[in-house]
Amino acid sequence: MTSQIQKIQEAIEPYRQAIINHKVYGAIQDLEDLQLFMQSHVFAVWDFMSLLKVLQNQLTCTTVPWYPVGDPETRFLINEIVNGEESDVDASGNRKSHYEMYLDAMVQCGADVEPIENFLHTLQRSGDFELAGQASKAPQNALDFVNYTFDIISREKDYLNAAVFTFGREDLIPGMFLSIVKDMHAKFPDQVSIFKYYLERHIEVDGDHHSHLALQMTENLCGDDEQKWAEVEIAVIKSLQKRIELWDGVYEQLNQSEFSVAH
Repeated sequence: MTSQIQKIQEAIEPYRQAIINHKVYGAIQDLEDLQLFMQSHVFAVWDFMSLLKVLQNQLTCTTVPWYPVGDPETRFLINEIVNGEESDVDASGNRKSHYEMYLDAMVQCGADVEPIENFLHTLQRSGDFELAGQASKAPQNALDFVNYTFDIISREKDYLNAAVFTFGREDLIPGMFLSIVKDMHAKFPDQVSIFKYYLERHIEVDGDHHSHLALQMTENLCGDDEQKWAEVEIAVIKSLQKRIELWDGVYEQLNQSEFSVAH
C-alpha cells in the first residue's frame, strides 16, 4: 500500500466509523423497517452502477471503431469489476447485476420499488434529474445522495470517479447489519432470503476482490500527482458525509414510522 492510499484511509477513517457504527442499523427491528431502509438504499445501489459504467467509458473503448484506450492494466481492473457487478450470479444461478438482485430482494421483502422505478423511467425518457426526482417521490436524502454522485461524474475526472467508487462504497456494510438481517431471515426466510444472499455476496465480492482492484485502479490514475490526491481526499470525504446524511434520513423515517404506529 502506498503512502498516498494510507493517507486517504487515515483521513476518511472517522467518517467510515460513523457509517459503520450508525444508529440506523439498530433501529431496524422488523420487516417494515427493513422495507423503509431498502427504499432509500436502492438509490445508492443504482448510482454505484452508474459510477462503475462511467469509469468503464473513461478508461476503456466502448465505441466503434475500437481503438486502444489508456493503460491496459487499468482497463483490466475496471473490466474485471464491471463483469462482477453487472453480470454476477444470483442465488438461483441466474446472471444478474447487483442492482437487479437488489430489486428482486425488495420485491420479495415487500418494499416499494415504485420510487426507484419511476425515477429511472423518467430519467431514461427525459434525461432530467430534477424531473426524475419529482416523479419518484423518493426521500430527499436519497435524491441528495444521487445528486452528489452525479456532480462528481459531471466533472469528467476519471481519478475522482475511481476514488469515490473505491473509498466511498466498497466495504461500508457492517457485520452488525448482516447479523440483523440473518436474525430476520431466521424468522422470515421467504421474505429475506434474497437480501441476505445479496449482502453476503456483496461482502464476498465487493469487499474483498473488488476493493483491491479498485484501490489499484485509483492509484494508477492518480500516480504521483499531489493535486489529484488532494482533490480525491476532498471528494471522498464529501461522499462519506453524504452517506451519513442518507442514513440519518432513513433513521428519521424509521423513528417517524414507529411514532405513527405507536399513536
